[in-house]
Amino acid sequence: MPAQIITPEDLQAFKQELLGEIKKILRTQSPGTTGSRKWLKSGEVRRLLGISPGTLQNLRLNGTLPFSKVGGVIYYNEDDIYQMLRENAKAKQE
Repeated sequence: MPAQIITPEDLQAFKQELLGEIKKILRTQSPGTTGSRKWLKSGEVRRLLGISPGTLQNLRLNGTLPFSKVGGVIYYNEDDIYQMLRENAKAKQE
């Protein structure tokens, strides 16, 4: 079988084609259909909720807000945050 030589230009063309295909796939999928979830770091959650680091720690410790820890970084599922807000919403005073 004869050997084929791949040039840097061939690799660049392949890269561009591959990136184009990936972008096309990502554009056609609507959010939530891939099963992927949006994870937020502690600072993002504190800004979103307008709370202090201590308050966020209390929400973690008492089990109000589930989290995942990877290599010392704590992540919160965005869906869990909104679920916590719904569960703790006060009924409208009439």
